[in-house]
Amino acid sequence: MNKAQLVEAIADKLGGRQQAADAVDAVLDAIVRATVAGDRVSVTGFGSFEKVDRPARYARNPQTGERVRVKKTSVPRFRAGQGFKDLVSGTKKLPKGGEVSVKKAPKGSLTGGASATVKKAAAKKATTAKKAAAKTTVAKKSAAKKTTATAGKAAAKSTTTAKKTTGAAKKATTAKKTTAAAKKTTAAAKKTAPAAKKVTAATKAPAKKTATRKATAKKTTARKK
Repeated sequence: MNKAQLVEAIADKLGGRQQAADAVDAVLDAIVRATVAGDRVSVTGFGSFEKVDRPARYARNPQTGERVRVKKTSVPRFRAGQGFKDLVSGTKKLPKGGEVSVKKAPKGSLTGGASATVKKAAAKKATTAKKAAAKTTVAKKSAAKKTTATAGKAAAKSTTTAKKTTGAAKKATTAKKTTAAAKKTTAAAKKTAPAAKKVTAATKAPAKKTATRKATAKKTTARKK
């Protein structure tokens, strides 16, 4: 039976030839990839596929009998399961119709062996580590945002306080300037006051002299008459 015949044999069970071909290709691809990667593919009741390393050795050419050195290589190996062996040997009878009564694989047995288990465990650890790292990153971002907000508020308060202090300082400076200007005005007024008094006195003195002159003139006129 070749691949095409295998596909035809299971086509009716899978609903069509295309679905059967896809299923066969998917199964074979998975087995080949796992075996090449060094994993052991075990199907309970059927058998297992694994990769075997062969060391370098000497062999003989069957045609010439010449001794030839064979390099180190790796080959695939299939080991039949006990159920498969029993059916082939005749210990168990092969059913005439329906599926072959091999033992069903227990839950978790359709794996690639110990290495697959290790890989799954490593994948779980990596996922857990990623989640923990993501949580830590979120916590750090939240802390950074809170710190930034607090710093912003403190800076705003400091700016407001500085503005108030500056305004108060400006008001104090203006008041000082106003007080100084008032003092200067008061001093100038004090200096001007004596001069005004002198002018007033000087104005009064000529007036008195004029009155005296008028009185003298009247007396002289009276005498002449």
